[in-house]
Amino acid sequence: MLQSNSKKVLKGKDLITIGIFSAIYFVINFIFMLMGGLHPLMWILMPGFIALFSGIPFMLMCAKVQKFGSVLLMGLITGLIYFVTGQFTVIILVTFVIACGLGELFRALTGYGSFLGNTAAFVCFSLGMTGSPLPVWLMRDEFLAQIAEQGMPEDYIATLEAVSSPTMLIVLIAAPIVGAVIGAVITKAMFKKHFEKAGIV
Repeated sequence: MLQSNSKKVLKGKDLITIGIFSAIYFVINFIFMLMGGLHPLMWILMPGFIALFSGIPFMLMCAKVQKFGSVLLMGLITGLIYFVTGQFTVIILVTFVIACGLGELFRALTGYGSFLGNTAAFVCFSLGMTGSPLPVWLMRDEFLAQIAEQGMPEDYIATLEAVSSPTMLIVLIAAPIVGAVIGAVITKAMFKKHFEKAGIV
């Protein structure tokens, strides 16, 4: 019984694996975060793009660490990096906590090795990034004033105010769901074609 429980506990090797894939995830995340500064639409669609291109590190992490806490730890590492870089907000904290919690729940219910379970966890995890643009809808005037004080160009703020409609809020939520599903399917195909043959998973 003790031996069985010990196999479910995160160990040093697991923590290193999670750390590596979390770093890869954040690099992808950061690239699209920078691109979001080019145009407000890119920022609103950012969670969807991140989900589409980060399927490989997330799903590989799930394949290699089939234990409770891996998704939560990946979210925590991402949140800490956001905090260090000054991009951290209370809203993204709330969305990531909820997203990671739901991700862990789906993995636990499906036995950690399930593709569908891990895909559902990835969808939840990807929805956590909606906490970055969400302040535009949740605290509109205060947020627009804040980014103006931080030096955001007037034309960017005007465009953001124009495009942040109720319809775009739906797009914000839908984009990471669609992106995560596509990213997971692409990763599954790569698992079979490359990773399994190389003995990575």
